[in-house]
Amino acid sequence: MSGTSASSADRVAEGLAECLPVLHRSVKRHLDGHLPYPKPPERQLALLHHVAEHDGATVQSAADALRMMPNNVSALVTRLTAAGLLERHQDEADKRVARLRVTAEARRRIAEVDGLVTRRISAALRTLTDGDLDALGSALGALVALADALRDD
Repeated sequence: MSGTSASSADRVAEGLAECLPVLHRSVKRHLDGHLPYPKPPERQLALLHHVAEHDGATVQSAADALRMMPNNVSALVTRLTAAGLLERHQDEADKRVARLRVTAEARRRIAEVDGLVTRRISAALRTLTDGDLDALGSALGALVALADALRDD
């Protein structure tokens, strides 16, 4: 990487490191104030999202995808099952394996959380200039690539 490129990358990294936690805290505070139930912890939400997108996932596959220890995912599954948000179904081919599915209540809550987040961010975006909105829209692909690069570390 050239000096200019490294300097530019460092500047962008510093800016992202400064603003991303602020964005995250703002969204979290919004959810805390607008959900009729306590917001599930981040790891529980991540597991619910993963299982909703990968019906029949196993604890091991979820742990791999979420970069968590299987015993931690298993503990989350136990809590979410007790809360009526996940169901365990025995695998037909291997009775030792449990397949996970989100319940209808979990799907409703996921949609509710996602809708609140989207509306909060959308309202904030509408306060920006057209140029800022265009710049953010243009950066979405790069931000997704950055998230993937960080996830693969």
